[in-house]
Amino acid sequence: MTPVKLLSVGALTLDTILRVDTLPHHQGKFIASDGVQIASGMATSAACAAHRLGAEVSLWASAGDDLVGDQLVAGIEAEGVDCTHVRRVAGARSALASILVDAHGERIIVPFYDARAQADPEALPFADISAFDAVLADVRWPGAAALALKAARAAGRPAILDADTAPLEVLEHLLPLASHIVASEPAARIICGHALDPRTACADLASRTDAFVAMTGGAAGTWWADQSNIRHVEAPKIKAVDTLAAGDVFHGAFAVGLAEAMPVRHALRFASAAAALKCLRFGGRLGTPDRAETLAMVAATWPTETA
Repeated sequence: MTPVKLLSVGALTLDTILRVDTLPHHQGKFIASDGVQIASGMATSAACAAHRLGAEVSLWASAGDDLVGDQLVAGIEAEGVDCTHVRRVAGARSALASILVDAHGERIIVPFYDARAQADPEALPFADISAFDAVLADVRWPGAAALALKAARAAGRPAILDADTAPLEVLEHLLPLASHIVASEPAARIICGHALDPRTACADLASRTDAFVAMTGGAAGTWWADQSNIRHVEAPKIKAVDTLAAGDVFHGAFAVGLAEAMPVRHALRFASAAAALKCLRFGGRLGTPDRAETLAMVAATWPTETA
């Protein structure tokens, strides 16, 4: 099968990931049992995941013209992702994130973004977005996300929004531009304005847009709106080691599924399987599975159907 081509738009950060027994509740010094430093970020991790799952992927992100930016581009190019469209901003600092992961796989993330590197782009960095089979954008570079989603939808390509924690005005600006919205529970709470059970929250989100809407709930699975019905895809049962980047892997895998014209339920199962496998391994996006592993998990979890 000819690989599908994806564009991933958004965050590119240098992540320092440290493994500790428990997440700190007070000031002090804490000794990590493991640690890695990698190029990551929501859109970047999704791009790397999509490539491991069989797609050709280009990343549109923004970084400083510093040594960290050089390290970031080199790290992602080594993964096989095209970084031709990574913007380098003179005088800006590249994004950083410090992450603690505990023995149960839960984490604390503290990111830093230089506003100069995140300035809105004036235009798309390529002539024809229809060269891509699908476009995925996160909420960390809203100006670029808006351009890419609008162009993809106009070209008849899946315009997928990774709706995660962000200011309400950013979410409200990007939601109408997407053809497919996959929201986290925290994003759903921001948009809906109050706490709702997952099924009701998904229905509320779906009522606000003409796009396909799904809401991820980690180990609880994923809810999605099918016309007037809210349906549920369970998550594979695993013992999580590291949940960092699981959502990004989910979005990358879902984008691959849509680009390959999988039925929505199958694309969601494919994404759930990839995200679950990632959680079995420490190191953020480094734990992303390949396609064979993911399809094996799909077959083991949903033996009566294939992805």
